[in-house]
Amino acid sequence: MAGSLSLSLSQQFDSQGRPLSGGLLYFFSTGTSTPQSAFQDTALTIPHPNPLKLDSSGRIPAFYLADGTIKIRLNDIAGVNVLAYDGLLVIGPSSGAGASPSVDPTTVMATGDIKPRYGTGSLTGFARLNGRTLGSATSGASERANADAQALWEYLYNTDPNLAVSGGRTRNSTSDYTSNKTITLPDFRNRVPAGLGDMGNSDAARLTSSFFGASGIVLGNSGGAESQPLSIAQLPVITPTFTGTLVNLGTLSANEGSFIRANGGGTPSGSGGLADDATGATPTVTIPTFTPAGSISSFGSGSAHNNAQPTILVTYYIKL
Repeated sequence: MAGSLSLSLSQQFDSQGRPLSGGLLYFFSTGTSTPQSAFQDTALTIPHPNPLKLDSSGRIPAFYLADGTIKIRLNDIAGVNVLAYDGLLVIGPSSGAGASPSVDPTTVMATGDIKPRYGTGSLTGFARLNGRTLGSATSGASERANADAQALWEYLYNTDPNLAVSGGRTRNSTSDYTSNKTITLPDFRNRVPAGLGDMGNSDAARLTSSFFGASGIVLGNSGGAESQPLSIAQLPVITPTFTGTLVNLGTLSANEGSFIRANGGGTPSGSGGLADDATGATPTVTIPTFTPAGSISSFGSGSAHNNAQPTILVTYYIKL
């Protein structure tokens, strides 16, 4: 995160009270003589020259610095030292990385924090969670290639071993970053975030691999689907019933009448009935087996059904 010093935009004077026109402000890493860049923008992408030259009125241009502490030296135009200070705390929305006293890190966003925003496009101090890549200024990363990406790059590298790193991992995040490798950002496109199944507790098992499609306790795992066709095994149990109607078969023949009388029926009248049977023997009648045949028309289409919950779309960002 970027901050600044109270010197920014201030007017400086020499020992005689005259504006320090053309004075030079130098920046160094704390405790060293190694130059450290100051920047023209809060994203820390446009460096100032070092030293920074004061204007004709002795005013210091606006500048921004990375979090932490810094060493400065202010000289007049002749090179005479006017002001020097080491371990000066950068003031601003800090992540709390500087020496004490520092901004309380619980009051600001830290590297790796995620926020949804009702908007599109890039955002200063953040990268989008779009599955593109992150890396140094010369890495060729597709989402953000800049020196301010290092903190997030190393955080992701050490937090999620499943994120792809170009050229492979050596298990040393700093070495891989400075080798200008890229790392793939988590991909939140058209996905709804959910909590890990355990998070320091036992697995709640509300998202299991059988239905989610992946382990529910692995950071960054994704699963689920927008739609799902049903298989026969997924259909509810259906028990069909059949209701028939008795049909009048019409006038019985002589043999049919004899069979009915022999089995307790009434005496048929008229010719061709039981009276024609002189022996009085019980006739043997074979009833044919009747097996109904036919088919039930198919129904349904086999199309997938909708699984999508009511959803509104935003952009997800992660803090650099």
